[in-house]
Amino acid sequence: MYLWQATVLFCLLASAALPVAAASAWGFTDATVAVQHKGAGINGGFKEQFASSKPLSNPVALAGADTLRVTLTAQEGSSAKRPHQAFLLLKDSQTGLDISYPFTVKENGKSRLELTQKELPVQFLTLPNPIDARVVIGSFGDSEPYDSSVFKLSIERNPDVPVPTLTVERYGKQPQISHIFKDAATSPPIIITLVFVALVAATFPILGGLWIFLGANVNHLPTAFKTAPLPHLVFLGSLFAFEGLFFLYYTSWNLFEILPAAAIAGTVAFVSGSRALGEVQGRRLAGLR
Repeated sequence: MYLWQATVLFCLLASAALPVAAASAWGFTDATVAVQHKGAGINGGFKEQFASSKPLSNPVALAGADTLRVTLTAQEGSSAKRPHQAFLLLKDSQTGLDISYPFTVKENGKSRLELTQKELPVQFLTLPNPIDARVVIGSFGDSEPYDSSVFKLSIERNPDVPVPTLTVERYGKQPQISHIFKDAATSPPIIITLVFVALVAATFPILGGLWIFLGANVNHLPTAFKTAPLPHLVFLGSLFAFEGLFFLYYTSWNLFEILPAAAIAGTVAFVSGSRALGEVQGRRLAGLR
């Protein structure tokens, strides 16, 4: 009886522990780190394998012209799979400065990363001790992510080459900027203006003579002003107003000053002109023209 109860209790405990045991975790396999020296050929340089459970014991040296290459196959449990995130995290344990570089990952989990000194922050180039290189792999779901140190990276620089300077942009008072604006447009000399005014005024007698030669009926002016004096006067006045606006625009006004005045003069000319043309049409229909 006691043996049966102990067996049942053991089975219950084992079944409760099954989900915990079944929970998988992310990791990797077939991992290598290589340093390709410039001009060393395909198989030249440093290359060594590392495991997810045991980091490399010796630091990996990266010189100025070298290329660091890290390859691995991401796994969820025991099956190769593409994770949501996979990157190499470089971190200095003393200053806490870190930066991450993402792997290029395929659907079968094969990941690859290449890195040179040009891609490292300037702060890393002045560190005296090797920095920690960690592989971080994680994705959606219940699987535990992987985050562990895999090797130490030693950045070796040529002492004859100066370290690039770091420029820090900060908010503050900036030097004064002096603007040189283009000179405002000016009117031409008065003599040129008077010459063109004289040329335009000289056309008025010629225009009047052509009207008389073509048979303009000037005798109807008293009748027109007697029948509709206000429309004719206002219409002629609006035409002279336009000439005055053009003169003001030429001498002193700008475009924003003349547009409202031109809109008012145009409205007056339209209304008075329609009334004046109505009077002219009435005389035409009466056979007086």
